[in-house]
Amino acid sequence: MMNSINVMFPDLETERMDLRILTLEHSEQVYQHFSDCHVTKFMDIEPCRDIKEAEEIIRYHEEDSGCRWGLFDKGNGNFLGTIGFHYIRRNQVVIAEIGFDLSKAHWGKGFMTEAMKKAMAFGFREAGFDTIDATVEPENGKSLQLLRKLGFHEDKEPKDGLIYFYIEKEKMA
Repeated sequence: MMNSINVMFPDLETERMDLRILTLEHSEQVYQHFSDCHVTKFMDIEPCRDIKEAEEIIRYHEEDSGCRWGLFDKGNGNFLGTIGFHYIRRNQVVIAEIGFDLSKAHWGKGFMTEAMKKAMAFGFREAGFDTIDATVEPENGKSLQLLRKLGFHEDKEPKDGLIYFYIEKEKMA
């Protein structure tokens, strides 16, 4: 049974980034980010064709029970990508799916590892999630590598062409 949970998602901070809840004020940055086919290649969306599509993405996350943070470089204020929780469900435990994306210019610099650690710590310690899960296309090597490095377990058999990952609160170091 799916129940929404009542969680306030604040802005967060890491050593190199500010994680700010996306609002329509970020429409231009979201548009620039999601208009890049390298960013959307493994996502269930097409590249943005105009700013209205970026606004739709932001509105979707504003209305969802989860959240979406924009990742902003503390040094220069640049928009790096997004991370957030969606598909939050409560059975005997609370499970939230995490989604993330990073602009190609910032791949391989540790930004997403840093953001994931912060988001996961918030999810487990503040939001009360028992499990965080993620789905990844088998061809998305960078995301597979990231989740494995962070200690996520993966289901042995892909489902619907996706690899399912999960990590439980008590396994989080």
